[in-house]
Amino acid sequence: MKTILVLGGAGYIGSHTVYELIDNGYDVVVADNLETGFRKAVHPKARFYQGDIRSKEFCDHVFSSEKIDAVIHFAANSQVGESMVNPLKYYDNNLGGTRTMLQSMIEHGVGYIVFSSTAATYGEPEHVPILETDPTHPTNCYGETKLSMERMFYWASVAHGIHFVALRYFNACGAHMSGKIGEAHDPETHLIPIILQVPNGRRDHVSIYGDDYPTRDGTCVRDYIHVTDLASAHILAAEYLMNGGENNVFNLGNGVGFTVKEIIDTAEKVVGKPIKCEMAPRRAGDPAQLVASSEKAKTVLGWKPKYDDIETIIGSAWNWHKEHPHGYDD
Repeated sequence: MKTILVLGGAGYIGSHTVYELIDNGYDVVVADNLETGFRKAVHPKARFYQGDIRSKEFCDHVFSSEKIDAVIHFAANSQVGESMVNPLKYYDNNLGGTRTMLQSMIEHGVGYIVFSSTAATYGEPEHVPILETDPTHPTNCYGETKLSMERMFYWASVAHGIHFVALRYFNACGAHMSGKIGEAHDPETHLIPIILQVPNGRRDHVSIYGDDYPTRDGTCVRDYIHVTDLASAHILAAEYLMNGGENNVFNLGNGVGFTVKEIIDTAEKVVGKPIKCEMAPRRAGDPAQLVASSEKAKTVLGWKPKYDDIETIIGSAWNWHKEHPHGYDD
């Protein structure tokens, strides 16, 4: 049985990946500092280490205590807005933490890592859908640090022979179909949970930032992907590497964009009640459309999203949020 170390495995996407790994017969070790993750989100069958990957002592302890076959890396700060006002935090954690962990990983002879990157590495896209070969010009510090992490893995590969896959994606959403785990951020910045706070009585209305974009209804278009489909892609990428695959970068998305208004309309249908929304000015740096092409991941990794219907995605999120309006504090 292969042992996979999931860094940030108590967070949103990390915890769902741990559940999928265990369902697929893997032995799983989770390392998380619980800054934004939750101990309750960790699968009971996973072995848990609480600590920070910026600590070499902590990384060495995990790698020497466990025989790790591959690493899946989610441990990073990920708020675009925060990264613009506190960029050094992002360099410290995202790049500093990754460098320290990578050094320990190399010293302990672990050769495979799957890395949760972001489609923010592309910046304002030149065309839609976005391809892996498109230029990378991040427009925020978060995207810049993720792109720098990709380059760090590349040069560590050249020097030390490690193998890596970077997965770039946009809007992770939805919740585990069992309802056991889901999304819980404070403050919440993701559109679907923000919308669902209205019928949950935690928010009066949803703000729509701009309705004059060159899109079918004037609101921004985004690519939404179910968190369990993201999790399965990370597992396929780890298997690809362990089976001799070369270093690679893959986009993950549904290839179909939905406008903000369409997401709100679908949410109203799912919850069965109207959701109040108010227009607000555009936010700086919001591109009109962000949609990724996932053809490469489907072809090379054999990835097949199971939950690509937006009603199913929002339905799974609502099942979680209506039972856990305050996340893991309930």
